[in-house]
Amino acid sequence: QAELGVNEHHQSEVVSYMRFARFKRGMCLKTVDSCFQDLKDSRLVEETFTVDEVIDMLDGLQSVVHSEVESELINTTYTNVLLLRQLFSQAEKWYLKLQTDVSDLENRELLDQVAEFEKSEYTSSNKKSTADPIKPKLAPLNEGGSELLNKTVAYLQEENEKLKTRLRTIETQATAVLDEKSKLEKSLRDLQMIQGDQTNNANQDITELENKVAALKSQFEKTLNDTTANQKFLEEDLVTTKHNLLKVQDQLSTAEKELEKKFQQTAAYRNMKEILTKKNEQIKDLRRRLSK
Repeated sequence: QAELGVNEHHQSEVVSYMRFARFKRGMCLKTVDSCFQDLKDSRLVEETFTVDEVIDMLDGLQSVVHSEVESELINTTYTNVLLLRQLFSQAEKWYLKLQTDVSDLENRELLDQVAEFEKSEYTSSNKKSTADPIKPKLAPLNEGGSELLNKTVAYLQEENEKLKTRLRTIETQATAVLDEKSKLEKSLRDLQMIQGDQTNNANQDITELENKVAALKSQFEKTLNDTTANQKFLEEDLVTTKHNLLKVQDQLSTAEKELEKKFQQTAAYRNMKEILTKKNEQIKDLRRRLSK
């Protein structure tokens, strides 16, 4: 178990989401800072202001910041809903029903634990990026499904090995029975040469022994046929499972490309681009006015 009480794979997924959230938080803070900076650059050009002018400037700043923060909070909510939708969709594919405890979202102890984890992870990430800068790569969304398929393949292979071991044991037993039959037949032939009057009894013993051997042989052939059929079924199931695994991997690759494409089409990205364009136009206008 990792630091958050989940396995290493799930903790890696949490770290990826925290990096995404940190990036979005940084963009929001930059937007708020730019609102204040725009006020300083556009309105604070005189040394003395009246109370009404100050109130007007603060009201305008409050309106802009309120709108930016509200938009970011709404977008964060929608992003979390999409994240939960991904998790629930993966769980439903394997007939699982996930449950959430909303009360834990306000647990201060757990929140402090997550904050400490983010701080340590961010520090270690900075050290890694300084030592060996590696471009981050998005992890597949349905890795849990691939892991379950791998477990199924491993289980089928293990069952196949057990059946092979059982088949070898049965072959060994059959060989031992045949060896015993050969020894008994030789002993009977020797007895027939010495005791001619016991020929009928010997023939009867041979018949019983042959019947016993025939029964064992029949049982061995039946077991062998069952084992062969079961092995063929397991091999076909293994091939089908591998095909499903390749199909899942292809779907993962497609989902990853769609995710990257959709990120560039998000409302936050377009809004930020529009804001930057407007701010550049305002700066150009102020420069023209100052030059005049």
